[in-house]
Amino acid sequence: MPHPAEDLRRLREAPVRGLILRLAIPTIASMLISAFYNVADAWFVGRLDTASVAAVGVAFPVMAVIQATGFFFGHGSGNTLARMLGAGDRHGARRMAAVGLVCSALAGCLLAAAGLLFLRPLTLAIGSPADLLPVTAPYVAIVLLGAPPMCAALTLNNQLRFQGKATLAMVGIVAGAVLNCLLDPLFIFVFGWGVAGAAAATALSQTVSFLLLWRLNRRAAVVPVRLRAFAPTRAALGEIVRGGAPSLFRQGLACVAMAALNHAAAAYGAAALAGMGIVTRLTQFVGSALIGLGQGFQPVCAFAYGARLWRRVYEGFRFLVTAGGAFLALVAAVCWLWAPEVVDCFQTGDPLVTQVGASALRWQMATLLLSAWIVPCNMMMQAIRKPIRASLLASSRQGLCFLPAIVLLPLWFGLDGVVAAQSLADLLAALLALPLPLPTLLPLRQGQQA
Repeated sequence: MPHPAEDLRRLREAPVRGLILRLAIPTIASMLISAFYNVADAWFVGRLDTASVAAVGVAFPVMAVIQATGFFFGHGSGNTLARMLGAGDRHGARRMAAVGLVCSALAGCLLAAAGLLFLRPLTLAIGSPADLLPVTAPYVAIVLLGAPPMCAALTLNNQLRFQGKATLAMVGIVAGAVLNCLLDPLFIFVFGWGVAGAAAATALSQTVSFLLLWRLNRRAAVVPVRLRAFAPTRAALGEIVRGGAPSLFRQGLACVAMAALNHAAAAYGAAALAGMGIVTRLTQFVGSALIGLGQGFQPVCAFAYGARLWRRVYEGFRFLVTAGGAFLALVAAVCWLWAPEVVDCFQTGDPLVTQVGASALRWQMATLLLSAWIVPCNMMMQAIRKPIRASLLASSRQGLCFLPAIVLLPLWFGLDGVVAAQSLADLLAALLALPLPLPTLLPLRQGQQA
């Protein structure tokens, strides 16, 4: 394994494009595999019936909240420790790693306890029709039991990534995903647990991921987590909040948005709920690749900003927009052309599910390319500690733009309004994101502090 000093030298001196790709490839794999937990559950449950597919789609906001918590502490502590390493402060970086991990695990415990205590009202709140509760509630309950290790695993994954250890971070996530794919058919079909088996496979797999990431962190991180370094000072917690708030806004509002989408789609029956749930998971899977590329950029960006290498930050941002745009254009073309076939991979052949899902997927693909500007802007602002602008960008798509759209469009256009709401939100978010980063990008381009 590379010596920590070599990792730091590479972050400072290696060519930006190659360095981002080197860090991004395992990170993209990690993000895709994290999203694959949801896609795998949908694929295996899709062999059961439409009600089960709908139930898994309804439960998606709960997974989003757990992931939001893990990303909040992982990005908040990871951004800060990367800047500290860039400035030569190893002691502060070590303290930040411990505070981020311990607080993440504790937050996961609180989520699990609160969710299980209010399981029925929670399940109804995220959009489950009353007749689907016997299927949805067990799935949600088991996912909640896995919240503490899931939050901790995501935090460790991001801390390793921000230290230039993206390949090691990927290993822990891959191991859990492979186990999940093996356990899904075993628990769902062989043991006969149905949709609850999919949740059990996810919770157990995430626990294995955490244990492996903990071991890798102790052996190979630049600043390994030491529990004795846990010192939750106001300053340390403030750094986590400032660095992690954009991720929390982005993922947390995604939960609210998906709950609103569930409620809107449920008015048109289980088939509409199932179709929209399939598209939600697919678009999250595609978006995870772009976010993974951005997360390969973030350690470079945060380290370079801490080391006052302003031009290096701009070069990385420009590469991220170009590469992300090329990737999303290709995905959008493929999914547009074969939308019905893609949707049918995740359900039992219900024509209504195919109709709703294919229409929603094509609407999503029409505006997918806009994310190639929105996401990089958000990730750069987050990495260089511009929390207000980063949080505004992170909350714009799912909050400021989507929530009004999902309320108003169905009133005017019925089910067609439900299907088109996310595309309208993409367009409005892109209009907001177009001018917001310019005051930061212009001085960075000139090699000056933003």
